[in-house]
Amino acid sequence: MASIYPATTQPNARQRAGFLSSIRRNLPLSVGLGILWLVAMVLVAIFADRIRPYGITQMDLTSRLAPPGMLKHLLGTDELGRDVLSRLIQSIRLSLVIAFGATLLSAVFGTALGFAAAQFRGLVEHLVLALADFQAALPFLIMSLAVLAFFGSSMVLLVCLMGFYGWERYARIARGLAISAGAQGYAASVVQLGATPARVYLRHILPNVASTLIVSMTLTFPEIILMESGLSFLGLGVQPPATSLGNMVGFGREYLTRAPWIMLAPAAVIMLTTLSISLVGDWLRDRLDPTVR
Repeated sequence: MASIYPATTQPNARQRAGFLSSIRRNLPLSVGLGILWLVAMVLVAIFADRIRPYGITQMDLTSRLAPPGMLKHLLGTDELGRDVLSRLIQSIRLSLVIAFGATLLSAVFGTALGFAAAQFRGLVEHLVLALADFQAALPFLIMSLAVLAFFGSSMVLLVCLMGFYGWERYARIARGLAISAGAQGYAASVVQLGATPARVYLRHILPNVASTLIVSMTLTFPEIILMESGLSFLGLGVQPPATSLGNMVGFGREYLTRAPWIMLAPAAVIMLTTLSISLVGDWLRDRLDPTVR
């Protein structure tokens, strides 16, 4: 019996099904590679001073713009003869420190406001939700450029500024989960036993919502890495002599045609790191969300 579907439709459908099945089969491998890459990045950040072959400001003017592959400079040198590998290692450390600190600050700040909204309700809840709506509608990159241009760039200011990115996500999640936990009854039972609100939220509600907040952190972390890279690329992030991944990309764009390795090495690290965090975040969401299972 002839098929009622056009002949050109069946191969396309089979190709899509085969593509999706191949993704499902290779997902554990992709997640494993992502975890290995993230572990390697963390180790590089921890032991940067020991594995860095040269100082980040050490210049070798006789080897300016040397291409990769040399035994002396594996990833080549920049316009001042500085070793690209050494600067890349230091950039990984600084970018990860900024991203981790900002993500943690954003999670703590947003979760605290979400719990406050769930506890006090009324005016406090409306105020928190209004601030969250304002934050979501605010063009954060433009605001960051204005703040850094007015106050100047410093490491503390940069981390604090990045820490205000995405807090509304944690506030909404924490508020909703806290209200849901209160409706389930176990929080009210603890209150009747004499527990203070702080103990209820920190010892009973927070552990039950921690998995969802952790998944949200894996979503915010790569966004903050890209945001810091963009600010450093524009010259308002990490300032010399310090170096970050975005800082290296910003300086390397002027030599893209003559020495592309200056920009391509940190750009590749940014891409692989954000991709790995996204893959691990999706995997954690599937593993920790009982509704998916």
